[in-house]
Amino acid sequence: MQPDGAVCSRAACHEAATWRIDWQNPRIHTGERWKTWLACDEHVEYLRGFLEARSFPVRVDAFTGSLDEAAEVDS
Repeated sequence: MQPDGAVCSRAACHEAATWRIDWQNPRIHTGERWKTWLACDEHVEYLRGFLEARSFPVRVDAFTGSLDEAAEVDS
């Protein structure tokens, strides 16, 4: 696990996060409510595909590694 806790959100993965995946489930998230997952290089496409297969709005950006950025991350 990384000292700052910014690790990939994929189950059983302990790699450092390099991507930020913001997503919404339109049935339960309204307005500006977005959930955030972090991903390593190996799992970013898997996690993106998981969400896109459900037709959830998804935004993927590089993760800068700041603790403030990771503060609202959902595992």
